[in-house]
Amino acid sequence: MMLAGIPLDFFLFALTLLGVALFHHHTFHVGLTGMVVIALYKLAFGDFSGTPGIAGLGLLLAHEWVTLANLLALLLGFALLADHFGRSGVTDLLPRFLPDDWKGAFYLLLIVFVLSSFLDNIAAAMIGGSMAAILFRRKVHIGYLAAIVAASNAGGAGSVVGDTTTTMMWIAGISPVQVLDAYVAAGVATLVFGVIAARQQHAYQPIMKDPPADAATDYARLAIVALILLAAIGSNVWFNLRNPDVLKNVPVIGIAVWLALFATSVWRAPQWKLVGESLRGSIFLLSLVMCAAMMPVQHLPAASWQTAFGLGFVSAVFDNIPLTALALRQGGYDWGFLAYAVGFGGSMIWFGSSAGVALSNLYPETRSVFAWVRAGWHVALAYVIGFAVMLLVVGWDPQGHTYR
Repeated sequence: MMLAGIPLDFFLFALTLLGVALFHHHTFHVGLTGMVVIALYKLAFGDFSGTPGIAGLGLLLAHEWVTLANLLALLLGFALLADHFGRSGVTDLLPRFLPDDWKGAFYLLLIVFVLSSFLDNIAAAMIGGSMAAILFRRKVHIGYLAAIVAASNAGGAGSVVGDTTTTMMWIAGISPVQVLDAYVAAGVATLVFGVIAARQQHAYQPIMKDPPADAATDYARLAIVALILLAAIGSNVWFNLRNPDVLKNVPVIGIAVWLALFATSVWRAPQWKLVGESLRGSIFLLSLVMCAAMMPVQHLPAASWQTAFGLGFVSAVFDNIPLTALALRQGGYDWGFLAYAVGFGGSMIWFGSSAGVALSNLYPETRSVFAWVRAGWHVALAYVIGFAVMLLVVGWDPQGHTYR
C-alpha cells in the first residue's frame, strides 16, 4: 500500500520513531509495539523482500538472527564488563594524570576514542560511561554523555575491528587501509564536539581533582576486562582472516564474550543482576533493528558524496547495518566517507547507535530525543564539519577503492 507515493511501511516506522521521541519513558513498549504492528501489516498486506507471508518473515529472521544475537550478547555482556572495569578501581587513579579543568573531560573523550579504535564501540562507550560516573561523581551532563557515544563511534569509524559496519566492509573485501580515511573526518569531528562537551561538563560538574585516599586497584578485575575484550577482538580477527563465512552464520563474537565471562566468573563473579537491568534497553534496540530490516529499501540513491553525507543523518534513525549492506551491494562509494557517515552519524540521537542504547542503560536520563539533541547539538555540528574537511582534504575518490 502506498500513501503519497511512499510505501505505508515507512509511515509506520516514522510513527514508531516519533513515539520513541515523545514517550521516552516508555521506549521499550513503543519499540516493541511498532515492530509488531509493522510485522502484522506486512503479513497482511505486503511482503518481506519479495516473499509474502510467514515464509517471508521466516527468511528475514534467518537473515537477521546473527546480527540480533550478536547485538544482544554484546549489549548485555559489555554491561557486565563495564561493571568489572568500574569496580577495578583504576578510574580512581586517573585524577593523578588528568588535568583538573575542562581539559580533563576532553582527554577522557580522547581515551574513549582510542579505545574504540580496537574495541567494539559498545565496550568503549560503556567503559567511558563508567569512568565518567566516578570522575564526575555521577553528575554527568547529557551533552557530555552524547559526546562519549560520539567519541566511541568516531574511534571505530576508521577501524575494521572498531565497528560492526566497518567489519562488514572488511568481510566484503574492502581493504582496512581504505577505511582509514574516515579518521580524517572523525578526528576533526572529535575536536569540535570534544572541546564543546568538555566545557559543558566542566561548568556542570568539574572533574575529581584528587584520587580517593583509599584508592586501590583490583588487578584481577582489570585482567578479566582485558580477557573479555581479547575474546571479542580475537574471535573477530581470527574468523575474518580464516573463515569470514562463519561470522555471517554464527554469532561468534557474542559467544566469545559470554564464554570469557563464564570462564572468569570463578575468579571474580560479575554482577549478574545487571543483565536483567540492561535487558529492556537491549530488546528496545533489537526491535528498532527489526523495524529497519522490514523496510522495503531495495536500493539507495546513486553513489555520491552527497548520498554518503545524507546517510549520516539517516543512520541516526535507521539502523546503519542494513544501510551499509545496501551500499556494499550497490558499490561505487568512497568507503572511507561511507564508514564515517554510517559509523558516526548515529551519534546524533541516543538510539541511533548501539553504543547510545548501551550507555542509556547506565544513564536512563539520556532516553529523551529532545534532551539529547538540545544538549548534544555539537555532535551534529561536528559531523558536518568533519565531513566537509574530509571532502576538501581527501576528496571523493570511489575509483581508488575496490570492492569484490
